[in-house]
Amino acid sequence: MMSWAVSTVAVGIVTLLVIQRKFYPYFWNDLMYYVKVRRVGRAMMARMKRGVVTYLQCFELQAKNIPQKTFIVFEDQILTYRDVDVRSNRFANVLKSHCGLKHGDIVALLMNNEADFICVWFGLCKLGCEVAFLNFNIKSQSLQHCLHSCGATALVIGSDLMKSLDEVLLTLTDAGIDVWVAAESSTQKNVRTLLDKLESASPEKPVVDAPQPNLMSNFLFIFTSGTTGLPKAARISHIKAVMCMAFLRLCGACASDKVYLTLPLYHMSASLLGIGGCIDLGATCVLKRKFSASQFWKDCLKYDITVFQYIGELCRYLVNQPKTAEDVAHNVRLAAGSGLRADVWKEFVRRFGKIQIREAYGLTEASIGFVNYTNEIGPIGRASYFNKLSLPFEFLKCDPQTYEPIRTDTGHCIKVSKGEAGLLVAPVMFTNPFLGYAGDKAMSERKLLRDVFKMGDVYFNTGDLMLQDHRDFVYFKDRIGDTFRWKGENVSTTEVSEVLGCLDFLLDVSVYGVTVPGYEGRAGMAAVVLKDGHGLDGEKLYGHLLHTLPPYAWPWFLRVQTSLDMTDTFKQQKGRLVQQGFNPHAVQQPLYFLDTSQKTYTPLTAQVYDDIVSGKKRL
Repeated sequence: MMSWAVSTVAVGIVTLLVIQRKFYPYFWNDLMYYVKVRRVGRAMMARMKRGVVTYLQCFELQAKNIPQKTFIVFEDQILTYRDVDVRSNRFANVLKSHCGLKHGDIVALLMNNEADFICVWFGLCKLGCEVAFLNFNIKSQSLQHCLHSCGATALVIGSDLMKSLDEVLLTLTDAGIDVWVAAESSTQKNVRTLLDKLESASPEKPVVDAPQPNLMSNFLFIFTSGTTGLPKAARISHIKAVMCMAFLRLCGACASDKVYLTLPLYHMSASLLGIGGCIDLGATCVLKRKFSASQFWKDCLKYDITVFQYIGELCRYLVNQPKTAEDVAHNVRLAAGSGLRADVWKEFVRRFGKIQIREAYGLTEASIGFVNYTNEIGPIGRASYFNKLSLPFEFLKCDPQTYEPIRTDTGHCIKVSKGEAGLLVAPVMFTNPFLGYAGDKAMSERKLLRDVFKMGDVYFNTGDLMLQDHRDFVYFKDRIGDTFRWKGENVSTTEVSEVLGCLDFLLDVSVYGVTVPGYEGRAGMAAVVLKDGHGLDGEKLYGHLLHTLPPYAWPWFLRVQTSLDMTDTFKQQKGRLVQQGFNPHAVQQPLYFLDTSQKTYTPLTAQVYDDIVSGKKRL
């Protein structure tokens, strides 16, 4: 009787396993990742109960526990956790005593990747200041806008970026913004110095009269290009920043890893996921001033790198490099990031050895995100039952023209079916806060959807179209609105249009992104209408772009038209323009290509088009 019962149970277990493997093949992957997320969450709550609540406090805890562990390696600098703690204390004391900064002040930080970016940032945090990270590519108009929109009263700038202030320094000082440079001397009388005061400053953390931070209060401003206008200052809460610190751990990194970081620190990916991830683990970060495809694997060998962060473009550059011995001689075991195209992914894994790829998706403004913790090539993550327990989300049906969610007669939204692209939304809640954009309440409100499934609920609208397949894998399909992504950066079509509209020979402009074979994201293109009696001045246009926009925002292609298509409400119609792209066989109007070697726009002939599509001519 007993043997019969055992046999029955055994048969039942085997049957369940067979059913699971056939119909739910990723059940154990989903469950194990969910367990890992729960474990990380419990560890975070345990820290908070001990009074370790914020990103800065997490760092200070590691500086106390592992003071001699190497934290930052940058060029010829090697800084331990203790070194960074002491240096940031010195910066805090200088900024307090000489700059007069105090709790609640908003300070903008404009620096390239370097160790002092982190030390200045942490020093400001120790004073209770809110720091605004500025993109070091921005030009004068955008710089002034960013400082004004976030309400900054002071600016700390790297010594190598002083030239970017030439046109706006007087305007900034007239506006009452104090400018400090991380250098020992300054040629500008209105710019004061920090490094010459550092050694005499106290190495102890300054005493600041400030309340314990509220987890939902603002920690940082990170600028993001949205669907309209100039960059927007997204408010990053303390809880969002602390949650980001778990990214590398969830991807499989550990304390003994050396993490190679080439992404710009003003990006959330580098500052919160990368630096924060190293702090959470107690790992070492090897920081690079700027990504170099030719130097990448040499650095991995030199520093014994085991983990690196990527964006899709980074991996594509590496795949397109000539083969070298270093390609497979490294010890890299894990790469974590976002935006990796499936074809590049396959080639990357084939060429560079057994590197585990952890493709992910995340947003600056909200905490909704995915991690592809399987070996499936292509998806950004999974939409399993367990994942929705951790952080709920839905995919909504939307109008193919306006991208607005479609609502029923009762006013509620509709979920898409599996295999159908839908708008990713997530409920606004404690673990997914949305603090909005500084100085733009209207734009903040437009990112929210109300009464989505029931009266009173509030969801964050990511503006991204996703597809959940029948195996519950999630694929990124497209970013809606007037933004496209190129060279790893978001480009606001409205900002580019406004810049082009300043030229005296252009009457009207419509900017959009077009796909180019072999490239991640979309390249910039503009349909332009010339003023009567004017021709296209390619050289003048190139010179204007050089002084007003970062290179990733330049339109690579121009389409000269007699007028622009508009809707009944005078909104530009870009669907047909995007579909036809820059193909001279599909476009009847004159086309031009940005020839950077000639510093002008030249006619885009069928031969030039073929060279671009084949990869013979690179963008």
